[in-house]
Formats: sequence, structure tokens, C-alpha cells
Amino acid sequence: MTTRERPTLEAVAQRAGVSRATVSRVVNGSTTVAATIREAVNRAVEELGYVPNQAARSLVTRQTDSIALILPETANRVFSDDLFFPAIIRGVGSELEAADKQLVLMMAGSAAGYQRVERYAVAGHVDGVMFASIHGADPLPGLLARRGIPVICSGRPMAASPPVPYVDVDHAGGVAAAIDHLISNGRRRIATIAGPQDMVAGLARLTGYTDAMRAAGLPTAIAAGDFTRDSGVTAMRELLDRDPELDAVFAASDLMAHGALQALRAAGRRVPEDVAVIGFDDFDISRYSDPPLTTVRQPIAEAGRTMARQMLRLIADEPDIEPAIVLPTSLIIRASA
Repeated sequence: MTTRERPTLEAVAQRAGVSRATVSRVVNGSTTVAATIREAVNRAVEELGYVPNQAARSLVTRQTDSIALILPETANRVFSDDLFFPAIIRGVGSELEAADKQLVLMMAGSAAGYQRVERYAVAGHVDGVMFASIHGADPLPGLLARRGIPVICSGRPMAASPPVPYVDVDHAGGVAAAIDHLISNGRRRIATIAGPQDMVAGLARLTGYTDAMRAAGLPTAIAAGDFTRDSGVTAMRELLDRDPELDAVFAASDLMAHGALQALRAAGRRVPEDVAVIGFDDFDISRYSDPPLTTVRQPIAEAGRTMARQMLRLIADEPDIEPAIVLPTSLIIRASA
């Protein structure tokens, strides 16, 4: 055999002293082969450096060992300074790597991108599809589920028919803790910079704010953002123009909170003496802001790991898959509030 030739199934069978069919069963994970024969085959595989043909293996197992993570965003957004995407990818990737599965990352920031993702999944190139950062009543999760493809979402889908399982965090509980903290520290003119209202996280955090303010008998003040730093700057300026005497702001993301800190500094407001600021995420950068940011910690990487574990259970056709898992949030108090 030359160095350019790849060892074949037949070569492994000859080395192990068994049939080609037996080697195929061992390589494809069959448990019906005697332990001594499995050991002989595995030893031959290692000695020859045999690498199974994935395409042929897929025909036998009907699995690709690949799982897609779909981000319905443009590449510019995914690779911006928004740290949500690296965290969710890290969580998903670590869990799939431990399970010896391949992560296929796909972005779908346009109609053409959505069609490409749909074609790819329906063609059987992946064993399952995970979604993160869903906008609006996205029809694709339900469409793929109807095609018999295992689907799970990060965040509760606004609409899916049939319903698909999801992993989310306790948005309302985290916001309630933030508002209660501000009120307990004497703040009464508490505004919010809301996230995009076509996303469950944006809706849930705004609802949490309005519910908490209503329960405390306090007026609301709302400016719109899109989870980016620049939108936080713009929204904070708008809030100050509307109410120069506001004494606190809850931003629905850390990046928007960082933008708020920038706008407050430019307006000559001291944080937290004049205006307290709380964010939502607890990205690492929030420990190093000026001042360090009080924020609601959401376990993004753990949500990714949980989503991947649930997907592996779906692919294995395990019974009693939880339709919804909601992970806890916690308030991390630093100097900004």
C-alpha cells in the first residue's frame, strides 16, 4: 500500500480476520458483535489508520452526526460586538463536541438565506436544527418540524405549528429583581431602554418592567433600542430630553446599558449618584465598564449547552422530552446601581 492510498474496509477485514460485513457493523456501532471480535476489528482500524467513509456510514445509520445552529441574522450582526452569539455558540459547540457531533453554523439574514437553510435541512444534511435569536412569528421552526426534522429553539418561539421545544431564561424574574433593587434604593423615576419587540427577549423584558412599575405604583418611561450600544446612546438621550430628572434606567441588554453610560457621561450626569443604571446579560465587559455595571446575569452558554443536550435527546428519540426549560437569572450588583 502506498502512502497515498487510504486503507479500505476490505483491508481492515483481512487484518482482523473477519468479513467485510462484520467490520461494517463494528465501525457503525453495532452492539451485536462479540467483544473479542470488536476488539480485533478496532485494533486493525487503529493499526491501519482506517477512517470510515462518512457518506457510506450515513446510508447505514441514517444519521449525518451533524447538527445545525441557525442564527436568523446577518453576518455583520453576528460578528459585531454583541457577545450573545459567541456565548451561545460556545455552549452549543462544547456540548456537541463532547458527544462527537459536528456543529454546522448557518446564518439566515435574508429571504434567500432562509430558503438556503430550509433546502439544506430538508435535504438531510443534518440530523437536527437549533435556532437562536428568532425574530417575530418565524415559520421556519414549525415548517421543519412538520417535515419530521428534530427542532429546538433558544428562546420561546412566538409562533410555531406544531409547537417545538425550547430553552429560555427567566426574563421576568430578572427584570423584577432589577426594578425592586432600584426602588429599594430610593429611585422613583425609573426609565427603560427596551429591546426589539419582534423578539421574545425584548418583549418579555419590557413586560417585566411595566409589570414591576405598575405593581409599585410608579410611572413608566420607555425608549426603544435594538440591543446594540449605539441604540443605547440614542435612547438614553431621548429619555433625558423627556425627563431631565429621571434617576434610574434599566436597559434590556448590557450593550445598551453601556451606551446609556456613555450618553449620561456626555450629559454631565453622575452614575450612580444622579442616575443608576442596570443592564441585562452580565457579559464579561460589564465588570470593566466605568463604573462597573449592575446587571441581570443570564446563563447564555448554559442555555446553549442545555439546548444541545435536548437536541441530542430528540435525535435519539428519547421519550418525555421537556417541551420548555427555563433557566434562572440573578441580579449582580456593582457600582452603577
